[in-house]
Amino acid sequence: MAKDFTLEKYEQFLKAALTNNYQLVSYQDYLKNNYPKAMILRHDVDKKPQNSLKTAQLQHQLGVKGTYYFRAVPESFDETIIAQIAKLGHEIGYHYEDLSICKGDEVKAIKHFEKWLTKLRKFYPVKTVCMHGSPTSKWDNRKLWDNHNYQDFGIEAEPYFDIDFNKVFYITDTGRKWDGKKVSVRDKVTSNFNLSFHSTNELIAAFENRQLPNQILQNIHPQRWTDNRAAWTQELVTQNIKNTIKKAIFVKK
Repeated sequence: MAKDFTLEKYEQFLKAALTNNYQLVSYQDYLKNNYPKAMILRHDVDKKPQNSLKTAQLQHQLGVKGTYYFRAVPESFDETIIAQIAKLGHEIGYHYEDLSICKGDEVKAIKHFEKWLTKLRKFYPVKTVCMHGSPTSKWDNRKLWDNHNYQDFGIEAEPYFDIDFNKVFYITDTGRKWDGKKVSVRDKVTSNFNLSFHSTNELIAAFENRQLPNQILQNIHPQRWTDNRAAWTQELVTQNIKNTIKKAIFVKK
């Protein structure tokens, strides 16, 4: 049986959803259509963009599309890979952290946002954005919109603001597990759904047993998903260290 957080396991996860009649779609497509059963495929490209290309290729082979949010930092913003993922038909979006980068300076942050949005639009007509949690920063990047409106930049939606999570079930691999709320500083939502899953196998079983809601937003960080044994082990060790640090941050807050 494939280990969790491998591409092989992720393929099993996607196929379980498809077998149970879920449409696997980008956020942009979800906004345009009224799907009876759908799972939005969101990907936060925090680093290792080559891993995101592999998940994008896998999804292309399965005939589905997702959304890939790229950060404005060298470990994420790889122009060659962004172009390749866009060419596969996936949606490209901006994983913004401008307030953190600009250390809380709103004037600089909104200019930074516009600059990097323009850069991304060389590859794709970006219509959705999504905040990066920046767990070690004291600034919540969503606060950029307290005094600005992303619609003024041609942005149609931001999932943390524009999805009703009482209607759309949110699952994220934050912390390298599907129940990582305790080690998540900002990647979490308020919801009435009383469902919790730890492993991908548990989610696959939930699809097979029809225990999941009809509307789902899946968020993965492709850096965590690899069939390379050495990279898989390194990510496991690194994430365990990060979880310890994030727990300490969460307790302080």
